[in-house]
Amino acid sequence: MVVREPQGKQATLAEFETSFSMDEGIWREAYWGDMRVGYETYLKEYDDAPLLMGLPNDRCQCPHWGYLLSGRMTVRYANYEEVVEAGSVYYMSPDHSIKVDPGTVLIEFSPLDEWEKLMEVAEKNIAELAKEGTDTE
Repeated sequence: MVVREPQGKQATLAEFETSFSMDEGIWREAYWGDMRVGYETYLKEYDDAPLLMGLPNDRCQCPHWGYLLSGRMTVRYANYEEVVEAGSVYYMSPDHSIKVDPGTVLIEFSPLDEWEKLMEVAEKNIAELAKEGTDTE
């Protein structure tokens, strides 16, 4: 018989690190073992498609599990869309993009290795979009 030591994790919102903030929202996160835990607040409508350019099919390849505390999120796949409403638990399979309504708050769990691959591309796209924004001013 294998006896496992308790290895649970918990955190208050104050313990989450704000990893990214922009007009559209605030992304807070913690890393627990091989999982990324996100607490995301969307202040304005948010579409992640521009950040996914360069990934296979220009869509997120990282699976996510989560709970929508408030608001609404549309998950777009190649051939259909799913609408996730406040109070719903969700799973997003790889090969998706999202559009999130203002006022949406969610908690999300993602495998860290896939999350890091996603962020490598997304951060390059964010930098490029920021550069384009300053080039036009």
